Amino acid sequence: MNRSKLPAPPAVASAGAAVHGTASIRDVAELAGVSVGTVSNVLNRPDIVRAATVERVHAAINELGFVRNDAARQLRAGRSTTIGLLVLDVRNPFFTDVARGAEDEAASDGLSVVMANSDESAEREASHLDYFETQRVLGMLISPIGDLGDRLERLRAAGTPVVLVDRTAGTRSLSSVAVDDVEGGRLAAQHVLDAGRHRLAFVGGPRELEQMRDRLAGARAAAEGVEGASVEAIATAALGFEDGRRAARALLSRPAGDRPDALLAGNDLVAIGALQVLMGEGGLRVPEDMAIVGYDDIDFASAAVVPLSSIRQPRELIGQTAVQILREEAQDPSREPRQVLFKPELVVRASTAGRGAHT
Repeated sequence: MNRSKLPAPPAVASAGAAVHGTASIRDVAELAGVSVGTVSNVLNRPDIVRAATVERVHAAINELGFVRNDAARQLRAGRSTTIGLLVLDVRNPFFTDVARGAEDEAASDGLSVVMANSDESAEREASHLDYFETQRVLGMLISPIGDLGDRLERLRAAGTPVVLVDRTAGTRSLSSVAVDDVEGGRLAAQHVLDAGRHRLAFVGGPRELEQMRDRLAGARAAAEGVEGASVEAIATAALGFEDGRRAARALLSRPAGDRPDALLAGNDLVAIGALQVLMGEGGLRVPEDMAIVGYDDIDFASAAVVPLSSIRQPRELIGQTAVQILREEAQDPSREPRQVLFKPELVVRASTAGRGAHT
């Protein structure tokens, strides 16, 4: 998606006009020697039309290059077949995999997914929500920046199903699909604590993201049970490679004895950015001088210069489950919202050289 502006709203043609070319449904009917109603049945209910007639109508469609106007058809029916997916950062492979799972599940039911990128901007997030609402999408899958509870509940009350993705709902009135991030943060911290590390730093942000707060809380809970252990919080403006690089340079500016001996990253992109600077510019050894644990277990994690230990999330399953819940609510608006919370998994690789390594 163009990061500088919202996509232009699609043009809606008249009920009888084709989207491309000049052929209309009436032209198809005339060429096939049938009524407009018969053409409509072939397009929407071919099972009630004789096979020979279906074949003749499709031949006319192909000859004329007719493309039916689904936008107009959906407006007349008052029901779209499009799901809006709003993510925090389209550059993050985690969200790419979530979108893939959502698309696969949607396609199995004849639905499509349109993805938008908030780029961790509340203003852009609001604009995309406005756009999805004006396009009367079937429903919305949203990974929000801050608290959108009131607006999302209004959308749901107005008949637009909403499912939070990669974020717990915090209320029984909204559906959500997420991973237990408190447990994920605890797993990451406990792993390096068990390896004898005591000075931990959690690098990730912004703090408005519930996921970052939960992962930090889990790490601190693990450290509380280990004498002499601590977890320093280092906030970042976002969750990209450059944010990890900047945080690593700030750590390198400290005296060696004042640096953490383990870095817990808010996601894998931050971890890989930090890894590059710590080893390349700082000459540090990973994990000997500093162990690093990422989060999400994207494909890049195992391909890093030092394969990255990470907290795995079922990325595609999150997307699939979110679409399943949204479809259920679209079919039955009285259905009670569902909150699904998956368990994270620690994947140990060379960046921590811990016990029980697996890939």
